Amino acid sequence: MSSAIMSSEAKLETAPFDPRFPNQNQTKYCYQSYVDFHRCQKIKGEDYEPCEYFKKVYSSVCPNSWIEKWGEQLEAGTFPGKI
Repeated sequence: MSSAIMSSEAKLETAPFDPRFPNQNQTKYCYQSYVDFHRCQKIKGEDYEPCEYFKKVYSSVCPNSWIEKWGEQLEAGTFPGKI
């Protein structure tokens, strides 16, 4: 592969272990990371880089359909969590 092709490839990462969610079922980890991302942005602003950590986690752990549904709920003001 040429270096131009390699530099354009995305780096794949998985969510790191979080001792608050030790089980194989990552549903709570997914949901909490999604909520934490939006809370972080609400408090610190959309340009605050450390918030991106939570986005990487929920993007890695959550099913895309959940992320889309929650995004629609946030826009409509019907999201079931407290952000």
